[in-house]
Amino acid sequence: MKLDYILVGRIVNAHGIKGEVRVQPRDGDPHFLTRFRTFYMDGRPVSPTASHVHKSFLLMKLPGVEDMNAALDLRGRDLYIRREDAALPDGEWFDDELLGLTVVDEAGTPLGELVAVENYPAHKVYTVRGDREYLIPAVKDAFILDIDMDAGRMTVRVWEGM
Repeated sequence: MKLDYILVGRIVNAHGIKGEVRVQPRDGDPHFLTRFRTFYMDGRPVSPTASHVHKSFLLMKLPGVEDMNAALDLRGRDLYIRREDAALPDGEWFDDELLGLTVVDEAGTPLGELVAVENYPAHKVYTVRGDREYLIPAVKDAFILDIDMDAGRMTVRVWEGM
């Protein structure tokens, strides 16, 4: 299902003494988050005055957060973006949008519902639960044949042994 807001990271700590916060990106790519000028925290928009990547984190300076104590108070808060601001290419989706899709094989036989997306070094793996559980590599054309968000359906190729 297409979501209006997408969870992209969590504030995990303060960075330094001047009020910067350290954001752990949800998908592991902090550079993706530098494209956005507005995030949403607790349902309200917040626009960082500065942001940059440090190691695997995004460091942000938020308005009104002037010292380490104020930054520490934000620990554990989730950051969201508006889906329309992401401007993903056609046919690409955020992981949260795929959850709940009905998964069918090439013949149209229902296999179950997509219940989890796991990130592995080589690629993502979709967990599908129905009569049994399937772990399907998220490899386009080899396993993932089609994603129809309007119909709420993903068509996959099931190889022998899956």
